[in-house]
Amino acid sequence: MIRVMLMTGALVLGMGLSSCFGGGPTPEQRAEAECTAQGGKMQRVGRMQSLQCVLQYSDAGKTCTDATQCQGDCRVPGSVIVEDGRAVDGQCTADSNRFGCYTRVENGRATAAICVD
Repeated sequence: MIRVMLMTGALVLGMGLSSCFGGGPTPEQRAEAECTAQGGKMQRVGRMQSLQCVLQYSDAGKTCTDATQCQGDCRVPGSVIVEDGRAVDGQCTADSNRFGCYTRVENGRATAAICVD
């Protein structure tokens, strides 16, 4: 009985170690492959410099009044803080990076500014 348990333990340990030593791609490698397949690039973003897939948008800079008109968000251009509820035109964001300070535009009106770090 003890011998069977030892053999089972050795088999499980061997299987676990094989995945560490060339037994397939790591989670990071899989994430990078999936990101690349979508046309993105893995980048360190935000205060914590977390590694995330950032996608570029083809409609970047297009004038908009709502995110439904963009691949990403519709935001007030630059880092300008605009009074909440004010009528404004926005621009479609350049990429999927959500970090930074910005004011979204929804239904032609500025929303409360937000800073994501």
